[in-house]
Amino acid sequence: MTTTVTGSSILTPDEINTYLLDPFEAEALATQVATVVRTDSHSYRIPVPGSEPSADWVAEGEEVVLSDMTFDEVTVTPTKVMGVVPITRELSEDSGPDAADVIGNGLARDIARKVDAAFFGNLANPNAQKGLGSLAVNANADDVQGLTVTAFDSLDVFAEAQSLAEGVGAAITSFVANPADALTLALLKESTGSNRPLLGADPTQPTRRLIGGVPLLRSSAVPAGTIWGIPRERVVVVIRKDVTMETDKSVFFTSDRIAVKAVMRVGFGYPQPSALVKITTTV
Repeated sequence: MTTTVTGSSILTPDEINTYLLDPFEAEALATQVATVVRTDSHSYRIPVPGSEPSADWVAEGEEVVLSDMTFDEVTVTPTKVMGVVPITRELSEDSGPDAADVIGNGLARDIARKVDAAFFGNLANPNAQKGLGSLAVNANADDVQGLTVTAFDSLDVFAEAQSLAEGVGAAITSFVANPADALTLALLKESTGSNRPLLGADPTQPTRRLIGGVPLLRSSAVPAGTIWGIPRERVVVVIRKDVTMETDKSVFFTSDRIAVKAVMRVGFGYPQPSALVKITTTV
Protein backbone atom coordinates (compact mmCIF):
# COMPACT_ATOMS: atom_id res chain seq x y z
CA MET A 1 0.00 0.00 0.00
CA THR A 2 1.61 3.25 -1.17
CA THR A 3 0.75 6.70 0.16
CA THR A 4 3.59 8.82 -1.18
CA VAL A 5 1.54 10.91 -3.62
CA THR A 6 -0.81 13.60 -2.32
CA GLY A 7 -4.40 12.86 -3.35
CA SER A 8 -3.54 9.36 -4.56
CA SER A 9 -5.80 6.35 -4.32
CA ILE A 10 -4.42 3.70 -1.97
CA LEU A 11 -6.82 0.85 -2.74
CA THR A 12 -7.93 -0.89 -5.93
CA PRO A 13 -11.70 -1.32 -6.52
CA ASP A 14 -11.54 -4.93 -5.26
CA GLU A 15 -9.63 -3.84 -2.17
CA ILE A 16 -12.19 -1.10 -1.50
CA ASN A 17 -14.88 -3.78 -1.36
CA THR A 18 -12.80 -5.85 1.05
CA TYR A 19 -11.47 -3.12 3.33
CA LEU A 20 -14.20 -0.46 3.18
CA LEU A 21 -17.55 -1.36 1.58
CA ASP A 22 -18.02 -4.79 3.16
CA PRO A 23 -17.02 -3.55 6.67
CA PHE A 24 -19.31 -0.54 6.20
CA GLU A 25 -22.29 -2.75 5.40
CA ALA A 26 -21.51 -4.92 8.40
CA GLU A 27 -21.16 -1.90 10.71
CA ALA A 28 -24.09 0.28 9.62
CA LEU A 29 -27.43 -0.78 11.06
CA ALA A 30 -29.23 0.77 8.08
CA THR A 31 -27.70 -1.82 5.76
CA GLN A 32 -28.66 -4.63 8.13
CA VAL A 33 -32.36 -3.79 8.29
CA ALA A 34 -32.90 -2.77 4.65
CA THR A 35 -32.37 -4.22 1.19
CA VAL A 36 -28.94 -3.10 -0.07
CA VAL A 37 -28.36 -2.29 -3.74
CA ARG A 38 -25.01 -1.37 -5.27
CA THR A 39 -25.29 0.54 -8.52
CA ASP A 40 -23.11 2.18 -11.17
CA SER A 41 -25.89 4.62 -12.07
CA HIS A 42 -26.35 8.22 -10.96
CA SER A 43 -29.87 7.32 -9.78
CA TYR A 44 -31.62 4.06 -9.02
CA ARG A 45 -35.30 3.46 -9.83
CA ILE A 46 -37.36 1.20 -7.60
CA PRO A 47 -40.48 -0.17 -9.32
CA VAL A 48 -43.65 0.10 -7.26
CA PRO A 49 -46.70 -1.90 -8.41
CA GLY A 50 -49.72 0.28 -9.11
CA SER A 51 -52.72 -1.71 -10.28
CA GLU A 52 -52.41 -5.48 -9.97
CA PRO A 53 -53.24 -7.87 -12.84
CA SER A 54 -56.57 -9.65 -12.59
CA ALA A 55 -56.77 -13.46 -12.79
CA ASP A 56 -60.03 -15.42 -13.05
CA TRP A 57 -61.46 -18.93 -13.26
CA VAL A 58 -62.23 -19.96 -16.86
CA ALA A 59 -63.56 -23.01 -18.64
CA GLU A 60 -61.22 -25.22 -20.65
CA GLY A 61 -60.50 -23.56 -24.02
CA GLU A 62 -62.17 -20.30 -22.97
CA GLU A 63 -60.35 -16.99 -23.55
CA VAL A 64 -59.35 -15.13 -20.43
CA VAL A 65 -59.94 -11.39 -20.23
CA LEU A 66 -56.62 -9.58 -20.47
CA SER A 67 -55.70 -7.17 -17.72
CA ASP A 68 -53.02 -4.54 -17.33
CA MET A 69 -50.48 -4.16 -14.54
CA THR A 70 -49.20 -0.65 -13.97
CA PHE A 71 -46.08 0.50 -12.16
CA ASP A 72 -45.03 3.64 -10.37
CA GLU A 73 -41.44 4.19 -9.34
CA VAL A 74 -39.38 5.68 -6.55
CA THR A 75 -36.15 7.31 -7.70
CA VAL A 76 -33.20 7.27 -5.31
CA THR A 77 -30.25 9.56 -6.01
CA PRO A 78 -27.36 8.72 -3.67
CA THR A 79 -25.53 11.70 -2.18
CA LYS A 80 -22.02 12.02 -0.84
CA VAL A 81 -20.97 11.05 2.66
CA MET A 82 -17.32 11.40 3.53
CA GLY A 83 -15.05 10.29 6.34
CA VAL A 84 -11.49 11.35 7.13
CA VAL A 85 -9.08 9.69 9.57
CA PRO A 86 -5.49 10.64 10.40
CA ILE A 87 -2.86 7.91 10.47
CA THR A 88 0.82 7.93 11.32
CA ARG A 89 3.38 7.95 8.56
CA GLU A 90 4.72 4.67 9.88
CA LEU A 91 1.34 3.00 9.43
CA SER A 92 0.93 4.46 5.95
CA GLU A 93 4.24 2.97 4.89
CA ASP A 94 3.21 -0.51 5.98
CA SER A 95 2.66 -2.35 2.71
CA GLY A 96 0.91 -5.32 4.30
CA PRO A 97 -2.86 -5.93 4.37
CA ASP A 98 -3.10 -5.21 8.11
CA ALA A 99 -2.67 -1.46 7.55
CA ALA A 100 -5.41 -1.34 4.92
CA ASP A 101 -7.67 -3.34 7.22
CA VAL A 102 -7.14 -0.95 10.14
CA ILE A 103 -7.66 2.16 7.99
CA GLY A 104 -10.65 0.76 6.11
CA ASN A 105 -12.41 -0.37 9.26
CA GLY A 106 -11.90 3.01 10.90
CA LEU A 107 -13.38 4.83 7.94
CA ALA A 108 -16.18 2.27 7.65
CA ARG A 109 -17.20 2.93 11.26
CA ASP A 110 -17.05 6.70 10.73
CA ILE A 111 -19.22 6.59 7.61
CA ALA A 112 -21.60 4.05 9.16
CA ARG A 113 -22.32 6.43 12.05
CA LYS A 114 -23.13 9.24 9.62
CA VAL A 115 -25.35 7.01 7.48
CA ASP A 116 -27.25 5.64 10.47
CA ALA A 117 -27.82 9.15 11.83
CA ALA A 118 -29.38 10.12 8.51
CA PHE A 119 -31.29 6.87 8.01
CA PHE A 120 -33.08 6.89 11.37
CA GLY A 121 -33.40 10.66 11.67
CA ASN A 122 -34.39 13.80 9.81
CA LEU A 123 -31.18 15.80 9.65
CA ALA A 124 -31.18 19.55 9.05
CA ASN A 125 -28.17 19.18 6.77
CA PRO A 126 -29.56 19.79 3.25
CA ASN A 127 -26.99 17.42 1.77
CA ALA A 128 -28.11 14.48 3.90
CA GLN A 129 -30.56 11.88 2.68
CA LYS A 130 -34.05 12.02 4.15
CA GLY A 131 -34.43 9.31 6.76
CA LEU A 132 -37.25 7.51 8.49
CA GLY A 133 -37.82 10.48 10.79
CA SER A 134 -38.80 12.60 7.79
CA LEU A 135 -41.67 10.32 6.72
CA ALA A 136 -45.26 11.36 7.41
CA VAL A 137 -47.16 9.22 9.92
CA ASN A 138 -50.88 8.39 9.72
CA ALA A 139 -51.73 11.46 7.62
CA ASN A 140 -52.77 9.39 4.59
CA ALA A 141 -53.34 5.74 3.77
CA ASP A 142 -49.91 5.50 2.12
CA ASP A 143 -48.03 6.98 5.09
CA VAL A 144 -46.07 5.22 7.82
CA GLN A 145 -48.43 3.56 10.28
CA GLY A 146 -48.03 4.91 13.80
CA LEU A 147 -48.79 3.46 17.22
CA THR A 148 -48.58 5.25 20.57
CA VAL A 149 -48.21 3.74 24.05
CA THR A 150 -47.82 5.33 27.45
CA ALA A 151 -44.71 3.24 28.16
CA PHE A 152 -42.82 0.22 26.91
CA ASP A 153 -44.19 -2.04 29.65
CA SER A 154 -45.54 -4.92 27.54
CA LEU A 155 -45.07 -6.52 24.14
CA ASP A 156 -48.68 -6.12 22.98
CA VAL A 157 -47.89 -3.09 20.82
CA PHE A 158 -45.31 -5.09 18.86
CA ALA A 159 -47.87 -7.74 17.98
CA GLU A 160 -50.14 -4.93 16.82
CA ALA A 161 -47.31 -3.49 14.73
CA GLN A 162 -46.73 -6.84 13.05
CA SER A 163 -50.44 -7.07 12.31
CA LEU A 164 -50.48 -3.59 10.76
CA ALA A 165 -47.59 -4.47 8.44
CA GLU A 166 -49.23 -7.75 7.49
CA GLY A 167 -52.40 -5.81 6.65
CA VAL A 168 -50.57 -4.13 3.75
CA GLY A 169 -48.84 -7.29 2.58
CA ALA A 170 -45.52 -6.86 4.42
CA ALA A 171 -43.71 -8.61 7.25
CA ILE A 172 -41.61 -6.79 9.84
CA THR A 173 -38.11 -8.28 9.85
CA SER A 174 -36.58 -6.10 12.58
CA PHE A 175 -37.49 -3.75 15.38
CA VAL A 176 -34.93 -1.01 16.04
CA ALA A 177 -34.83 0.90 19.33
CA ASN A 178 -32.64 3.32 21.20
CA PRO A 179 -30.38 1.39 23.62
CA ALA A 180 -32.24 2.87 26.62
CA ASP A 181 -35.60 1.59 25.35
CA ALA A 182 -34.08 -1.75 24.38
CA LEU A 183 -32.85 -2.11 27.97
CA THR A 184 -36.31 -1.31 29.31
CA LEU A 185 -37.75 -4.10 27.18
CA ALA A 186 -34.95 -6.50 28.11
CA LEU A 187 -35.76 -6.02 31.81
CA LEU A 188 -39.43 -6.96 31.40
CA LYS A 189 -40.28 -10.23 33.15
CA GLU A 190 -42.88 -12.85 32.29
CA SER A 191 -44.81 -12.17 35.50
CA THR A 192 -44.56 -10.46 38.86
CA GLY A 193 -41.91 -12.17 40.97
CA SER A 194 -40.43 -13.99 37.97
CA ASN A 195 -36.81 -13.63 36.89
CA ARG A 196 -37.46 -14.99 33.41
CA PRO A 197 -37.16 -12.29 30.70
CA LEU A 198 -40.22 -11.59 28.58
CA LEU A 199 -38.12 -11.22 25.43
CA GLY A 200 -37.17 -14.35 23.55
CA ALA A 201 -33.58 -15.38 22.85
CA ASP A 202 -32.15 -15.75 19.35
CA PRO A 203 -30.48 -19.20 19.18
CA THR A 204 -28.24 -18.00 16.31
CA GLN A 205 -27.01 -14.97 18.27
CA PRO A 206 -27.28 -15.48 22.04
CA THR A 207 -26.83 -11.78 22.85
CA ARG A 208 -29.75 -10.73 20.61
CA ARG A 209 -33.35 -10.71 21.77
CA LEU A 210 -36.53 -11.44 19.81
CA ILE A 211 -40.00 -9.93 19.95
CA GLY A 212 -42.58 -12.20 18.36
CA GLY A 213 -39.77 -13.94 16.48
CA VAL A 214 -38.41 -10.61 15.16
CA PRO A 215 -34.92 -9.38 16.20
CA LEU A 216 -34.78 -6.32 18.45
CA LEU A 217 -31.79 -4.23 17.33
CA ARG A 218 -30.22 -1.22 19.02
CA SER A 219 -29.03 2.09 17.61
CA SER A 220 -28.27 5.38 19.33
CA ALA A 221 -29.37 7.04 16.08
CA VAL A 222 -32.97 6.19 16.99
CA PRO A 223 -34.46 8.82 19.34
CA ALA A 224 -35.40 7.59 22.80
CA GLY A 225 -39.11 6.88 22.97
CA THR A 226 -39.29 5.65 19.36
CA ILE A 227 -39.09 2.10 18.03
CA TRP A 228 -39.24 1.29 14.31
CA GLY A 229 -40.79 -1.85 12.84
CA ILE A 230 -39.05 -2.32 9.49
CA PRO A 231 -39.81 -4.82 6.69
CA ARG A 232 -36.51 -5.35 4.87
CA GLU A 233 -38.13 -5.67 1.43
CA ARG A 234 -39.90 -2.31 1.76
CA VAL A 235 -36.82 -0.19 2.51
CA VAL A 236 -33.84 0.17 0.17
CA VAL A 237 -30.33 1.50 0.80
CA VAL A 238 -28.59 2.33 -2.49
CA ILE A 239 -24.79 2.55 -2.60
CA ARG A 240 -22.94 3.89 -5.61
CA LYS A 241 -20.01 1.70 -6.64
CA ASP A 242 -17.69 4.64 -7.35
CA VAL A 243 -16.29 4.64 -3.81
CA THR A 244 -12.89 6.30 -3.43
CA MET A 245 -10.21 6.17 -0.77
CA GLU A 246 -7.36 8.69 -1.04
CA THR A 247 -4.49 10.07 1.01
CA ASP A 248 -3.13 13.57 1.55
CA LYS A 249 0.11 14.45 3.36
CA SER A 250 -0.54 18.20 3.68
CA VAL A 251 -3.52 18.25 6.07
CA PHE A 252 -1.56 17.12 9.15
CA PHE A 253 1.85 18.31 7.98
CA THR A 254 2.99 19.65 11.37
CA SER A 255 2.32 16.35 13.17
CA ASP A 256 3.80 14.17 10.43
CA ARG A 257 0.51 12.36 9.96
CA ILE A 258 -1.37 11.53 6.79
CA ALA A 259 -5.07 12.08 6.14
CA VAL A 260 -6.99 9.20 4.59
CA LYS A 261 -10.30 10.16 3.02
CA ALA A 262 -13.12 7.89 1.91
CA VAL A 263 -16.00 9.13 -0.22
CA MET A 264 -19.16 7.09 -0.61
CA ARG A 265 -22.53 7.97 -2.12
CA VAL A 266 -25.56 6.53 -0.36
CA GLY A 267 -29.31 6.97 -0.83
CA PHE A 268 -32.50 5.73 0.84
CA GLY A 269 -35.73 4.64 -0.83
CA TYR A 270 -39.14 3.81 0.65
CA PRO A 271 -41.29 2.13 -2.00
CA GLN A 272 -44.07 1.39 0.52
CA PRO A 273 -44.02 3.67 3.58
CA SER A 274 -47.27 2.13 4.90
CA ALA A 275 -45.38 -1.11 5.51
CA LEU A 276 -43.29 0.68 8.16
CA VAL A 277 -44.59 1.01 11.71
CA LYS A 278 -43.43 3.72 14.11
CA ILE A 279 -44.05 3.07 17.79
CA THR A 280 -43.72 6.01 20.17
CA THR A 281 -44.28 6.62 23.87
CA THR A 282 -46.07 9.55 25.42
CA VAL A 283 -43.45 9.91 28.18
